[in-house]
Amino acid sequence: MSPTRRVAILGGVRIPFCRNNTAYHDVGNLGMSIKTLGALVEKFKLHGETLGEVAMGAVLKHSSDWNLGREAALSSGLSPATPGITLQRACGTGLDTVILIANKIAVGQIEAGIGGGSDTTSDVPIVVSKRLRRRLLDANMARSFGARLKAFKGFRFKELKPDFPGVGEPRTGKSMGEHCELMVKEWQIPREAQDQLAMESHKKAAAAYERGFYSDLVAPFRGLERDNILRPDTSMEKLATLKPAFDKTSGQGTLTAGNSTPLTDGASAALLSSEEWAKARNLEIQAYLVDAQVAAVDFVHGEGLLMAPCWAVAQMLTRNRLSLQDFDYYEIHEAFAGQVLCTLKAWESEEFCRTKLGLDKALGSIDRSKLNVVGSSLALGHPFAATGARIVATAAKLLKEKGSGRVLISVCTAGGMGVTAIVER
Repeated sequence: MSPTRRVAILGGVRIPFCRNNTAYHDVGNLGMSIKTLGALVEKFKLHGETLGEVAMGAVLKHSSDWNLGREAALSSGLSPATPGITLQRACGTGLDTVILIANKIAVGQIEAGIGGGSDTTSDVPIVVSKRLRRRLLDANMARSFGARLKAFKGFRFKELKPDFPGVGEPRTGKSMGEHCELMVKEWQIPREAQDQLAMESHKKAAAAYERGFYSDLVAPFRGLERDNILRPDTSMEKLATLKPAFDKTSGQGTLTAGNSTPLTDGASAALLSSEEWAKARNLEIQAYLVDAQVAAVDFVHGEGLLMAPCWAVAQMLTRNRLSLQDFDYYEIHEAFAGQVLCTLKAWESEEFCRTKLGLDKALGSIDRSKLNVVGSSLALGHPFAATGARIVATAAKLLKEKGSGRVLISVCTAGGMGVTAIVER
């Protein structure tokens, strides 16, 4: 292997993100991935090009989507000689696919590749009960009609009840929203602060659309040119009318449908390469992916489920000899407004940073005017595996506009993990 080299981010594209069971209810992960990759190929004139790898991911997917990365690549306009791989790490999936491509470029294994992902909560895999599944498998293996009938002996109609994908953490039984409720109570994050962050996300995203920031990042699809979750007219008064979505009984619930990301369908992808590959094709380098870090916490025994980015960021900053304030923009995934605010408060806590992160002092506060400046998941939506590449493409374009600088990316995930990255220009 060659020594590590710089990894260029050339840009990205996505389809408009949509609330589940609306515009993309019948498309599915493969269809959304094909549309998005095709739009990326068109944008960068990659028709017939052989790339080193296409890495795509999906969290909720059918068994037939096992080869999602390869199948989407085959229908994208790229050369059939382009390999494809499918990954999954809950909400961090899209950023992980980008990191995988970047690492391969950095060590010289490939010259260029695409990282991205898609997710749908409209077309979720619904399976038959375990008992009925066993009967069907036994019947399929049977070698006679009698043996097939025997497989259904004692059949009960209740076996027809389907199994839907679970939304709770297997080890706690709580959903991400319920876990985040515990976090905001621990960190004493008020409802008003959460609603304020949500409103700001919508306002900033709407302003970014109006000035054309997303014009080359969002490819029209199914008659849509914008995310149908975006509410430019939202207000603190409107958000205040919403009832708690997760803690509905204690009278202390603060997470609502307004300050939590909705279930979303969508897909995104980003193109990365070596500097030489980009220059040979006269493609502009918007920014560079400098480093990345993944961390996990023991959420079963007391740590906040969505707090792992605190550890990942601390480790990444230490390795790069950077402070939390050494950034021009902060792209922090808004799974819940409360999660973002818990993270910011934890970084400001000397006790937390000392006892949990092993630091000598607090990481400190950030300039909130640099946080999610063109909106984030609360306004745009959160198709689980599509969020990472969306953020990478956003960060690269922000730095292209500015001409220089550094972006901190932070994504929390189910399972008590966090994925972070540094983008520079």
